[in-house]
Amino acid sequence: MSTVPSSNFFATWADAALTTLGFFWMAFWAFCLGYVISSAIQVFVSEERMRRTMGESGPSAVALGTFFGFISSSCSFAALSTSRALFQKGAGLVPALAFLLASTNLVIELGILIYIFLSWQFVVAEYVGGLMLVLLMWGLVRLTLSESLEQDARSHAEAAGGADDGEIPDWHALVRSLEGWRLVAHRYFMEWGMVWKDVTFGFTVAGIIAAFVPPEFFQSLFVGSSSGSPAWWQIVLHTLIGPLAAFFTFIGSMGNIPLAAILFGSGVSFAGVMAFIFSDLVVFPVLRITSQYFGWRMAAYIMGIFLACLVTTSLLLHWGFAALDLLPETSSTRTNQVDPSERFAVDYTLILNFAFLAVSAGFATLLRGADRGDDSPEKSSGGEDGDTSWMERLLTFLALASVVWLVVGVALWVFGV
Repeated sequence: MSTVPSSNFFATWADAALTTLGFFWMAFWAFCLGYVISSAIQVFVSEERMRRTMGESGPSAVALGTFFGFISSSCSFAALSTSRALFQKGAGLVPALAFLLASTNLVIELGILIYIFLSWQFVVAEYVGGLMLVLLMWGLVRLTLSESLEQDARSHAEAAGGADDGEIPDWHALVRSLEGWRLVAHRYFMEWGMVWKDVTFGFTVAGIIAAFVPPEFFQSLFVGSSSGSPAWWQIVLHTLIGPLAAFFTFIGSMGNIPLAAILFGSGVSFAGVMAFIFSDLVVFPVLRITSQYFGWRMAAYIMGIFLACLVTTSLLLHWGFAALDLLPETSSTRTNQVDPSERFAVDYTLILNFAFLAVSAGFATLLRGADRGDDSPEKSSGGEDGDTSWMERLLTFLALASVVWLVVGVALWVFGV
């Protein structure tokens, strides 16, 4: 796959569409596997039990917040909504933020996706780095958070509203019942409903960049990446540019992995790529929603804490991996290894994709005619609160525009334009 723009714009458009579809084809089974596991855990481990066991603060609460984030959703909007609920119900800010960081950096499906597009070193860095983010955040908040700011944020969170307490179901009975697996199926499709816009737009952007943007652009943006061995100050600069690039790409944690692979394939340092991946909670839509939940002062405070943590973590990971001689080679990125047409070959990806299509069809059959109750995506996603709905509308527009782009691109390829 060439990243140098073709002289024929329409031919490059077709190549971009095929590249996007190839990316999604590579990742489809990973999404499904992660969401099956995540959905089952979310159903059989109640959110109310999370709230009641986390307490106000302390090591046990932080550990529980991290653990429950690990078994929860990777959708930033949903994670923000749950973090607000935890904070509102009496959890300390640190456990609530630990949940937020873990639910967007330590989840199973994200690790699988990173392995598919990058390499095992990035998977290790994602999980080790996720724990480092939590620990660094904990230390910084304990040193810098004022009582008045926390009280203001708690009042704002309470005013924003939340779910009522409910009866905690017996998970032993649920896991043995048809209704329990109907709930898993419902949650599974809710997960897809929460991320399809980010994934559609993110993968489309990655395909467009792969087809239209030459590596020289990223090598100019990330100073020193063309040399293959950037100086220490250039590596530091990469960790600052990574979050800036993420802020303006408007892509969530699942949608930005193919683009991260393209950045690494273009020579961006390990630290810069990890900073880009870790930046899913400092993009503009997340900042706006955080301000709605906690107020602008707390939103700015949280963003500053997260930026300091992710830059520090990315640098420590880079130099730690370098000291252990574990830094991955640029050739390890899958986006540079496979021609778009070869991604649809008869191989294990084809088998796994069809297997999880069958699982999805089975879940759809379970839900047919079933009463889904009050557990709706709108209540779970947290993306429609207050004036944040404009972000959802914008993301919906971008996702639908991406679908049109892909349909036209495939048509151009079919007709050989």
